[in-house]
Amino acid sequence: MHRTRIVLALAASLITGCLCLYAQSAGVPQEPFKLGTFQQRGRTFIGIVLRDSQVIDFAQANEALERSNPTRAKLAIPGDMKEVIARYQGDLKDRLYTIVNDVAGTSNAPQYVYRLSDLKVLPPVQPTLILNAGGNYSEHTQGAAQQQQRARGGTLAPLAPADAPLPKSIAAIWERKQGDERVNPYLFLKAPSAVIGNGDSIRVPEGRTQIDYECEFDIVIGKPAKHVSLEHAADYIFGYTIQNDVSDRAPRGDGRFGTDWLIGKNHDTFAPLGPYIVPKEFIKDPMKLRQTLTLNGEVRQDSNTSRMDHNIYEMLQYASNIMSLHPGDVISMGSPPGTNLERSDPRWMRPGDTVVCTIEGIGSMTNPVASE
Repeated sequence: MHRTRIVLALAASLITGCLCLYAQSAGVPQEPFKLGTFQQRGRTFIGIVLRDSQVIDFAQANEALERSNPTRAKLAIPGDMKEVIARYQGDLKDRLYTIVNDVAGTSNAPQYVYRLSDLKVLPPVQPTLILNAGGNYSEHTQGAAQQQQRARGGTLAPLAPADAPLPKSIAAIWERKQGDERVNPYLFLKAPSAVIGNGDSIRVPEGRTQIDYECEFDIVIGKPAKHVSLEHAADYIFGYTIQNDVSDRAPRGDGRFGTDWLIGKNHDTFAPLGPYIVPKEFIKDPMKLRQTLTLNGEVRQDSNTSRMDHNIYEMLQYASNIMSLHPGDVISMGSPPGTNLERSDPRWMRPGDTVVCTIEGIGSMTNPVASE
């Protein structure tokens, strides 16, 4: 019996070793990773995040790999995340997998592996284009409309009467299928100048007191996209990240034009993004992820990406029928319920607060709130 156990143990060890060798030779990572942009003593670099605690300097790791393997192809490692994304499926994916496997298989971390706590986390990417969905969670939309009715002293009425006509298609942009009673997708532009990273302060503009939060799930575009079909939309997604779509809910002051999206969405610091990008192969089902937001430790939003009205593929299709999308651009999928816009007793963000957005599989993004 003792001899049998020894044989079985040796066999298991052999199988494990073979699997590890297979993983390295087949270009399969031994563990999932995330990608981010980091700063160390003023030096900015692309990092590979393991277990939310270690960061591999991609360029330094690649240099060490090529030095120890002279016959390996020489690669120039980008210092910009958009180029990493654009080259990922070409020559960088296998190299990233190899580096991750090398580090995961060592007991002592090489010099090019840093503790996350020793680094400054920057926005993972600086998008050229940011598109944000409006009203993509019915509970949020209905809650906001009902609060407006309450504020006017009106009786709550159904948002869509039974005899209301069905929404129409948008010619050449959004062709609705028969029986689809959803409203059309809605996207608006958010300024790249509003982007900040994990740990950076959301700055409350002087004189603006109704500053709200919205924890949102973002897709990151992986390759040029124009007129993408729904069937092929997944091919254009590189990965996923988090955005806090900070919103100024106060009015314009003149009573004209309704909602002002420039004022409402585009103050500096109003687009915290990050903390990392998760390549799509490491998220089994992006449409089944819990998303939460806490304000000073109190849960204010708690929902799931499954509750979107239009899923990530439909939103990418819709956006690409309007404008060209490029690697590193992001589309934010809208806010779940729980914002102050829906509350009769709103608790707006103010200096001294701390807001945390968390999405399952991606991580948590923490931002303090301060005065401008």
